[in-house]
Amino acid sequence: MRVVLLLLTALQIRAAQADVIRFEQAVPGKLPAGWSVAMTHAGAPPRWEIVRDQSAPSPRNVLAQLSQDRTAGRFPLAVWDGALLLDGELSVAFKAVTGSIDQAAGIVWRYRDPNNYYIVRANALESNVVLYKVENGIRTSIAPKGLPSRSYGVKHQIPSGRWNILKVAFNGATFTVFLNGERLFEAEDTTFQTPGKIGLWTKADSVTYFDEFTISGQRRLME
Repeated sequence: MRVVLLLLTALQIRAAQADVIRFEQAVPGKLPAGWSVAMTHAGAPPRWEIVRDQSAPSPRNVLAQLSQDRTAGRFPLAVWDGALLLDGELSVAFKAVTGSIDQAAGIVWRYRDPNNYYIVRANALESNVVLYKVENGIRTSIAPKGLPSRSYGVKHQIPSGRWNILKVAFNGATFTVFLNGERLFEAEDTTFQTPGKIGLWTKADSVTYFDEFTISGQRRLME
């Protein structure tokens, strides 16, 4: 028993209760503690920082991606460095503020590096929600179960300038996606089957605000 306890302590395993990351105590104009910035593909550097928004679910501060580089294949990432997660649930409140190429907000899980991870994203300009894998820098959509293999997510109205909640539950190779409490689809993939970091994602010139990043599932805390 003592050996087991020592191992659990060394790995700093946290139970499955939910943690909610809010930003009301963070400093405007700066990246909050515990986060790092990355990007998939080339383009201008991402600009993730705290801004004020009194309409946020937890006012008054939110985490925002503010760079407006129009490079279409450029994916800014904000990575939470606090834990590794294999199976669990992630949700985030987001507001698509502006963007002429894209108005996208995404959740990342089983993140290995900027070129290898899963991501589900909602896009206000395209009015759809799509789940992808990014493997060796190549982004490939994963079709919802029950639809043809070339199906591209699901169509859904996503209003700009308003707060929405995107959620994904993942267990082994099965992923379930929700928007504003509505179950949209389930998908399956086996590419990444080890714990990884988690985070937030945008695309191209999307200016997007995020709040109340909620994490549940057994995870290993990072020192």
